[in-house]
Amino acid sequence: MPRHTMAQALNTALRDALAANPDVVVFGEDVGTLGGVFRVTDGLTSEFGAYRCFDTPLAESGIVGFAIGMTMAGYKPVVEMQFDAFAYPAFEQIVSHVAKLRNRTRGALSVPMVIRVPYAGGIGGVEHHCDSSEAYYVHTPGLKVAAPATVDDAYTLLRRAIDDPDPVVLLEPKRLYFASAETDLTIGAPLGRAVVRRAGTDATLVAYGPSVDVALDAAEAAAAEGLSLEVVDLRTLVPFDDETVTASVRRTGRCVVVQEAQGFAGLGAEIAARVQERCFHHLHAPVLRVSGLDIPYPPPKLERLHLPGVDRVLDAVDRLQWDDRVDARWAVAP
Repeated sequence: MPRHTMAQALNTALRDALAANPDVVVFGEDVGTLGGVFRVTDGLTSEFGAYRCFDTPLAESGIVGFAIGMTMAGYKPVVEMQFDAFAYPAFEQIVSHVAKLRNRTRGALSVPMVIRVPYAGGIGGVEHHCDSSEAYYVHTPGLKVAAPATVDDAYTLLRRAIDDPDPVVLLEPKRLYFASAETDLTIGAPLGRAVVRRAGTDATLVAYGPSVDVALDAAEAAAAEGLSLEVVDLRTLVPFDDETVTASVRRTGRCVVVQEAQGFAGLGAEIAARVQERCFHHLHAPVLRVSGLDIPYPPPKLERLHLPGVDRVLDAVDRLQWDDRVDARWAVAP
């Protein structure tokens, strides 16, 4: 079985989509001749021509606005924002037009485009090159949002996004671009389906994108201490897979949500609320969150202090166990 990096899987997904559908076009800053900052589009211009994969001016709002017009002409554009924090100039286009055109036109027009966003930290990038902006997108009705955590899902989610009739924001974890795995790169589960990456019985760790590996490492470390942690990879943030998440939490009775983004008003808060509402009578402890700090993204040398790691996840798990012991103590008190 061949070995691929996540960047190669995304490249293959674009190549296969371009070959399968003549309406698919790829464009963005430096995606043509250079092949993208992370080489995700490497070789596509030479293979499919400068009309199918091409460079744009350094104007994110213009990139997305141009893509909106192309969807109205029948094309399926896949655009790259180059870095997460570079996408903010295009945010007005995304919120006001990309997300709303289907509703505004009563279904007469749709915007079947994909916005690829290299996102999150872990690479020692400077300000504007590392950010966790998922909350902005998931809070915008009309957008679908996905975040791969594995090489297989990088391929699957991009292919599914391109085939989807609605706009999809694909958040690609920068720190995982060069993680590799042996895989045949086939299209797997659809958008909107989470997956249990590790089975467990004592608590559920809910994670997505770059935080999935952190959750899996924490589960491995916890196993050495006799704790069995289940890890759920959301894969798609919108639509959200309540069924898989709640089924896991009902089995384990405890839940910790792990995200790189700052904690206040983040996606983790929504997940915690949904779990509390649907699993209240199954919970043995409050749902806890492990997140980045509530600060602007720090300089590279301070990044390790900002990003949640295994120790912070295990600390939250210990608090779940402590809450349980407190309940037990009061249960036997005279």
